[in-house]
Amino acid sequence: MNLPDYALTAERVPQHRPALVPVQERQRLQGQVAELLAARDAVLVAHYYVDGDVQDLAEATGGFVSDSLEMARFGRDHPAQTLIVAGVRFMGETAKILSPHKRVFMPTLEAECSLDIGCPPAAFAAFRQAHPERTAVVYANTSAKVKALSDWVVTSSIALPIIEHLAAKGEKVLWAPDKHLGRYIQSQTDADMLLWSGACVVHEEFKAKALGDLKRIYPDAGVLVHPESPAAVVGIADAVGSTSQIVEAAGTLPHELFIVATDRGLFHKLRQRHPHKRFIEAPTAGEGATCRSCAHCPWMAMNELQVLADTLADDARLAANEVLVAPETGRQAMIPLERMLAFPRP
Repeated sequence: MNLPDYALTAERVPQHRPALVPVQERQRLQGQVAELLAARDAVLVAHYYVDGDVQDLAEATGGFVSDSLEMARFGRDHPAQTLIVAGVRFMGETAKILSPHKRVFMPTLEAECSLDIGCPPAAFAAFRQAHPERTAVVYANTSAKVKALSDWVVTSSIALPIIEHLAAKGEKVLWAPDKHLGRYIQSQTDADMLLWSGACVVHEEFKAKALGDLKRIYPDAGVLVHPESPAAVVGIADAVGSTSQIVEAAGTLPHELFIVATDRGLFHKLRQRHPHKRFIEAPTAGEGATCRSCAHCPWMAMNELQVLADTLADDARLAANEVLVAPETGRQAMIPLERMLAFPRP
């Protein structure tokens, strides 16, 4: 079965430019959102890639900032019956799957993910049916329907040990959707993996030649890379890992300066955790560059403070942005999610 390339072209990626908001107005909006959260008995969970003001607000109001799985886990364990998920749609769906009895909302359901869009459930179902002998492992960056068709769900922080575990048992893996993360895991494990052809519009844009040129300008800089990046970029890294692992690596490695190949939204947390270190973006310019994202996910950028305030303040608008997952889909998707949650953490 020859798979088409499911990586999104530039024409399919929105060009979202967040509004510039003065400091006083941002502070007013943060106060307004805090009051609205309290009035609705809701808790705000935010991804590392969203606006820094939204991250700060989540933590200041008793919410949480982390990667997608820990966001959903926090929402499941928090007593609040209403979750506000600042991230992209699959994160809201994962929160709903883990907390089916709770109501889950997003600032806007228009916040999609290129990996999710690039793995249509019907096409993935055909891919799986063509290879019934393989264990289907899907990345968390997929829809609830795709998760429901899988045997395992993994995040970038736990994908490697899970694939090692499956390979040790002699299982052949059908992997979706990120081809770069799949190839990285394959290179580390020698697992028999058949890869879907999808990619993240942010991480695929990092350029190895331009990164090498920047490294020559800053020879003492450490290089931190998310494994959704192309293999040539990963090959230059001092540390490769998930968003949380990158934040931790910045603290454990001895470098004072880091070149970081992931969404620039993570810089807010990097600078908070490591205020005495410096961070610069890995380059996305170079041969074949399209600047589909320019190192910041346009869908993540839709989670603006003003959008969050407007959604929480309007009952109709909030209702229109509720995350809904069909009960049977949620039950089926919970099976591979529970396998991951039960797997020993590395």
